[in-house]
Amino acid sequence: MAFALAASLSALAGNAHADTTGADVCELDEGELTVSDLPSGSSVIKCDAVGRIVTYDNTGVTVPEPGTAVSVDSLSTDGTNHGFTLEVAADGTVSYDLTSASVDLSTSGSDAADVLAHPARTADDLSQESDGTDADAADSSTEAEVADVDAASAPGACSDGTYGTKDQKEYGTYHWYIGDGGLPGGLSKSDALWAFYEALDNITESHNNCGYTDQVDAHQANFLDYTSYEADINTSSQCTSRDGLSTWDAGNLRNDAVATTCSWTWPTPGIKNDLREADTRFNTHDNDFTNKPTSSCTDKYDIRSVGTHEAGHIFGLKDITGAHDNLTMYTTASRCSTKGRTLGKGDVLGLRSIY
Repeated sequence: MAFALAASLSALAGNAHADTTGADVCELDEGELTVSDLPSGSSVIKCDAVGRIVTYDNTGVTVPEPGTAVSVDSLSTDGTNHGFTLEVAADGTVSYDLTSASVDLSTSGSDAADVLAHPARTADDLSQESDGTDADAADSSTEAEVADVDAASAPGACSDGTYGTKDQKEYGTYHWYIGDGGLPGGLSKSDALWAFYEALDNITESHNNCGYTDQVDAHQANFLDYTSYEADINTSSQCTSRDGLSTWDAGNLRNDAVATTCSWTWPTPGIKNDLREADTRFNTHDNDFTNKPTSSCTDKYDIRSVGTHEAGHIFGLKDITGAHDNLTMYTTASRCSTKGRTLGKGDVLGLRSIY
């Protein structure tokens, strides 16, 4: 019986393998893991996997404690990084969402208080960065901001009803902070506050030019403070362990990432997961941003368009691939474009399906 159990665990866990003594444990190779190394059905308890990095599609997450799910969404320059979700059940069993389909559809849950007994404070979290760290060039143009037109290759924003949703919902109020260090577009902290606020409001108020009234019952996001904590996202656009604060900041990510959002939720079977924390980082190490694209703009990303896309992930929307360039949740960011500030039909319908 012990031999059969060991063989079963070995077959289940890929590079993880059962202890040859027959103990109810498994062992993992050193270094980063893939979803094949820690497949669905394996146990983070038996494999001692909590705190390990698991990668997929050039993104990655740190395995959370049982009873927690973590999602990574990376907005890219070429549409190659789509992100994924790793969920750990209360008993330690692993499952993944690697597709564009929803897992749980019911939105009838409720918000639960979050008490994080041991917040992860890394060396980076404790450091006080100078305001110039990774800050891209400040806006200096006095030109008028230019309006966008729909991409000719895709359906118009108000006629494209495509959307995807995650197994995630903010049942209460999203409380957020701005971290230390440089900010996109060389913005001051107060200017960044209003740019991020508007991006979040675009989602919670379903801002659109299609004539859709606001039927999205999501609470307005609530800014709490500036903090020396940083977004729990590393330079490889991977989610690290959460620290209990939903932080927006800027810094170094993968060179093909424009921004990355990491979200942590509490899973409840049958209903959408309850959001605990969501961090967003703009990649100012490899990209320039602007809060006011003009006719002379050539290579900067619009802060509020990118921010609205990332806020969509926080409130449960997935990236959309294919010929849907005019939707806010389209997977690839466009330079000098402000289209993402205004939701399309699919973006609105996706939010309505959750809220």
